[in-house]
Amino acid sequence: MTADPFTVPLERLRRRTSAKWTKFGPEVLPLWVAEMDVDLAEPIREALDRAVREGDMGYPTPEPYIEAFLDFARARWTWTGLDAARTTPVQSVIMGYVDALLEVTDPGSEILVNSPVYPPFFAYLKQAGRVIREAPLGADMRLDLAAIDRAMAEATAGGRRAGYLLCNPHNPGGAVHTRAELEGVAELSRRHGVPVVSDEIHAPIVYAPHEFTPYLDVDPTGMALHAASKAWNLASIPSALLIGGPESAPFDSYLAGKHHGPSHLGVLAQTAAYRDGGEWLAGMLAGLDRNRLLVRDLLAQHAPQVDYLVPEGTYLTWLDFGTMLGEVPSHALMTHGRLALNVGTDFGTGGAGHARMNIATSPAILEEAVRRIAHTLDVVQSAGASQVSV
Repeated sequence: MTADPFTVPLERLRRRTSAKWTKFGPEVLPLWVAEMDVDLAEPIREALDRAVREGDMGYPTPEPYIEAFLDFARARWTWTGLDAARTTPVQSVIMGYVDALLEVTDPGSEILVNSPVYPPFFAYLKQAGRVIREAPLGADMRLDLAAIDRAMAEATAGGRRAGYLLCNPHNPGGAVHTRAELEGVAELSRRHGVPVVSDEIHAPIVYAPHEFTPYLDVDPTGMALHAASKAWNLASIPSALLIGGPESAPFDSYLAGKHHGPSHLGVLAQTAAYRDGGEWLAGMLAGLDRNRLLVRDLLAQHAPQVDYLVPEGTYLTWLDFGTMLGEVPSHALMTHGRLALNVGTDFGTGGAGHARMNIATSPAILEEAVRRIAHTLDVVQSAGASQVSV
């Protein structure tokens, strides 16, 4: 039986110096940024310990990293057509998708995103001189192909170049796009001439019976980013892989240029994760599967007025408070519940009245989080009733 890694006690978590645990005071329960409350998987810890003991602090060797990922991907997703020659290390997923989209667009070009979506989809591309065009998800938090079709037509009007940054699986909400949905995206990409770059950093975190479909499995002209950062909690030493489809000319153009690569420690950690971290990953996924259903049940019991979308993948869940806590529920949750969740409006259209909650923690912490949500709702509703009675 695989071990559950979500057993680190709160008092030890509070000794951590990462942003998650230092941004707010000790009275605040932080369930915001994408960091899991776990210890390192033993194979990763051993790889990093060995590097430190040996003074192995030089430049990275990419070949073992690439091969470890390819073996993992072929075994886990029966992903055919993978090629080491079409896979290259990059500094991080964010830098990888920004650089990839620069290859397919011009200054002032539009990049399509499916909001509400991971906030760095907006900021880094705007800084790179691109314009964001939203093709919002449907009310069910799934891809809206009609909205994507319209957005692509508008973004390419007059012969302009455009790109599409896909989040697969989706953050927030945890939708795992089906093969049929991705085939629809690929058909629109061909019709409008809009290349797709797929951020697939959450690909290993998918719950049965749902299955992850690599975007490049349905579109040989696209590019995709993969990393072990989320599934094995390696945000502090980022590294990623950019993969080009067999017919992706922009990938060849990317390879012809100079780009920042990952750190040696990042490569060592992710190689160990993909090669030897399978047992730890299985235990982690079992714990998250329990947690996603636990939150559903706790909210149904203590705060049934909150709409919770049970994720199909990822550990970043989407809470809908409607109008109960105003446009930005996280403000009230911080003020009255001392609970830190991500601000929904940071995710673009569809974020008002919502907050994102990270469930990659212990059941005890999740129980306390839901208690604080219920308390906040009681306080705000009581205050509203008092104002009405006056």
